Amino acid sequence: QLHIFEVPFYYIEYGIAQLGAIAVWKNYKENPELGLENYLSALKLGYTKTIKEIYKTAGIEFNFSSEYVHELAKFIKTELAALEG
Repeated sequence: QLHIFEVPFYYIEYGIAQLGAIAVWKNYKENPELGLENYLSALKLGYTKTIKEIYKTAGIEFNFSSEYVHELAKFIKTELAALEG
């Protein structure tokens, strides 16, 4: 896994993207219309804004605190439990 050393932020970018995707999903589940509207607004920004501004437009936090990650993990756990029935 040489890319770990050649591109050290490789995995960090994946983590940022995954947390963002989970937060967008959570917003959609809580309010489908607003969640989708915010997501589409963020996509329209493309690379014209910073990632923090894009997240804000999407209605999600650019936040990697243990509390926020725990909140997202709790959401995933609830969703998985619902799928398992």
